[in-house]
Amino acid sequence: MNQVFDPLNLLILAVAVVILLRLRSVLGTRTGHERRYDPYSATEASEKARRADGKVIPLPGSKPAEEIHAADSASEPVWQGVAEEGSALAKSLEKVAKADKSFDVHSFLEGAKMAYEMIVTAFAQGDRKALKPLLSKDVYEGFAEAIAEREKAGETVDTQIVGIDKAEIVAASLHSRRASVTVKFQSQMISVKRDSDGAVIDGDERAIQNITDVWSFDRDVTARDPNWRLVATEET
Repeated sequence: MNQVFDPLNLLILAVAVVILLRLRSVLGTRTGHERRYDPYSATEASEKARRADGKVIPLPGSKPAEEIHAADSASEPVWQGVAEEGSALAKSLEKVAKADKSFDVHSFLEGAKMAYEMIVTAFAQGDRKALKPLLSKDVYEGFAEAIAEREKAGETVDTQIVGIDKAEIVAASLHSRRASVTVKFQSQMISVKRDSDGAVIDGDERAIQNITDVWSFDRDVTARDPNWRLVATEET
């Protein structure tokens, strides 16, 4: 008797067909209309700023699409809560928001604080890879040079941000397609520099310092990349 038509073989074939149909219904098929990978989309861009522990770091950038649509229907001016009506700062922020529909000062400030902490920490650790996408070319080169000098001398820096007491926008401008926003940070840090033998040569590991930094962030508002980069720093 031909074994192909054995009842057991037919039963196994029937089960295999059922499983295949169920997998097809669950997984679907490719139609050629699937969304292509976009490295600058809100989802993929956020993956670039993901910590090792899986938490997303919202760098200074755009608001999610749903927030943009909600803001379009709101009457609150872009400068609300950060500048006085009619002030030079309020007018400048309005210009930036007009050129970049996704710009929101409150989202920007939250992202700026995250970036501030990341940059300060990465600089102390000498992490060039973490610094490069957050800084303009000129600022990165300055930071990299300082790190190289520190490494050559065998020095290390241990910096801990205790907290950011305040972050406020103090200036903004729009020149052609480039927007710039300057933020003043008031923070508390513990920072210690050690020599090659581990001896403290600057700072105090038991003392909290009050630090005021003025940082300027810049972005091409016509670019697909939503992130802002640090272009200037000043410690006061």
